[in-house]
Amino acid sequence: MRVMILGDVMGRPARRAVRDLVPALIEKEEIDLAIANAENAAGGMGVDIKSANELLSAGVQVLTSGNHIWKKKEIYPFLDDHASLIRPANFPAGAPGKGWCLWQRNGLRALIINLQGRVFMPNHVDDPFRCVDEILKQQGVNSRVVIVDMHAEATSEKYAMGWYLNGRASIVYGTHTHVQTADERILPAGTAYITDVGMCGPLDSVIGMEKETVIRGFITQLPRQFEVAQDNVVLQGIVVDVDETNGQAREIRRLRVPWEASH
Repeated sequence: MRVMILGDVMGRPARRAVRDLVPALIEKEEIDLAIANAENAAGGMGVDIKSANELLSAGVQVLTSGNHIWKKKEIYPFLDDHASLIRPANFPAGAPGKGWCLWQRNGLRALIINLQGRVFMPNHVDDPFRCVDEILKQQGVNSRVVIVDMHAEATSEKYAMGWYLNGRASIVYGTHTHVQTADERILPAGTAYITDVGMCGPLDSVIGMEKETVIRGFITQLPRQFEVAQDNVVLQGIVVDVDETNGQAREIRRLRVPWEASH
């Protein structure tokens, strides 16, 4: 089973890149399951119905998210009605949507779980470690393949989750920082791990936003309105080969594909 995971999709330029590049990537890489983090797909902060549908229509089958999932209130009922968009599972009970989904296609299945870290993160969420234990206890019997998006700021917290789930998850990957790390590996018990898969968006930016605005904010310390940058757009992520019979990862490879706006 081959899984492609794309990092945080940053606004319209990244959505256009996903639309243009993902269908060919799925065919070329022989992808069974494509996942993307969509929490910044609408204007660089939040996801709305239009942007979620745009990503799903491009061939992405499951959308994960993070702390910005609540920015667009129109997405609340969409979360309740569409299993293909999930939010961090460790938000308090009663939050719209679910923190996991069971994907099935062509005889293959995977349990996809979305978690949010607590270190340096703005929301007060429940313990992601105990939360994932409970999900695996209740849903793990339904799939040998388990994929976890750990949406977190701290490298230490992401690595801790990777080791915590070593042998219990097929893939543990980090999102949120928008900077692709070079530490992809398969842990000793068969879990593919990377601290951050990066972002889909403009590299000539500060983590996706117009660099001049961000720099001016650091210098002046005054409030500023962020805008998504436009130049040098790439898709970043990973491709992982998983043995669906035992849930262990066999190979993990970083993905970085440039996109030209003229396409």
